[in-house]
Amino acid sequence: MRVAMYYNNRDVRLEEMPKPRPGKGELLVKVVASGICGSDVMEWYRIKRAPLVLGHEIAGDVVEVGEGVDRFKVGDRVFVSHHVPCMECRYCLSGHHSACDLLRSTNFYPGGFAEFVRVPAVNLRRGVFVLPKEVGYDIGALIEPLACVVRGFRLMRFSAGKTILVIGSGIAGLMNIKLARALGAEKVIATDISAYRLGAAKRFGADAVIDASGDDVPQRIREANDGRPADYVVVSTGAKGALEQGFECVDRGGTVLVFAPPAPGTKTCLSLGDLWKDEVTMTSTYAASPEDITDTIELMRTGKVDVTDMITHRLGLAEAGKGFELVAKAEESIKVIIEPQR
Repeated sequence: MRVAMYYNNRDVRLEEMPKPRPGKGELLVKVVASGICGSDVMEWYRIKRAPLVLGHEIAGDVVEVGEGVDRFKVGDRVFVSHHVPCMECRYCLSGHHSACDLLRSTNFYPGGFAEFVRVPAVNLRRGVFVLPKEVGYDIGALIEPLACVVRGFRLMRFSAGKTILVIGSGIAGLMNIKLARALGAEKVIATDISAYRLGAAKRFGADAVIDASGDDVPQRIREANDGRPADYVVVSTGAKGALEQGFECVDRGGTVLVFAPPAPGTKTCLSLGDLWKDEVTMTSTYAASPEDITDTIELMRTGKVDVTDMITHRLGLAEAGKGFELVAKAEESIKVIIEPQR
């Protein structure tokens, strides 16, 4: 079968690998759509394991069923989660599924930028979901990133009728904007340094956008929010300065969510006295649980969150290198979908 083999952001090669075979309790899924995630182009995160087949946002068809599998059949349209929690450890039982050792070690093989993937039995038990007829394959490939956003809103205990600031309007930031709008935020404010992404933020529901490269962001927040900072701040970029800025923009009693991963070794200075005095909460989120995925599929099925307009490029497997360039440059693309059967 054909795969897009990742060596670095500028070197993604179309190669051949043996087509995997499902074993007992496993599935073979034909990948119809696979999204390029912002984390896929973080070289500090990926290159140490290169060469490898990336891609963890997939939707496709079950084409082979291993011995003992009775929950799925050939022809089922499915979304497959690459990470799955055990639901039994102390972390899962306390609601911190992303801290689960199993979640951090599971994956499907070889990766979503391939014509087929083998789904291990452990992933099948808690990480395979039948797509409703209302959800197409390309939208199904966006279930995983939106589920991560859904989890973030759960952990920061988002409630309607309040102001939310999203720092960084890449694909994750834009999904945070869409979800905030859908869940009843009173006011949504977004920042970025790209005029293209600020325009996208406005289209996708931001009431106000701020150019973080030149404006006094904390002051502009107050101007856009009746003189107050934001109730919620989502830091959707790994830049150190963005995190520090987030704490300058949150109101007393507010919450700062660290959504994007900072580079290894990143350290920052925060005024703990201000955090203590103002009762500011900081939380973080990584990945998504089965509950988050189930909720996300329902949001998509009902049309409460429509992500169709976020897809700017659909490319064949041979064009995966072009897709990586588009995402890495972060200029005029939002969501790039690879279609391995093309």
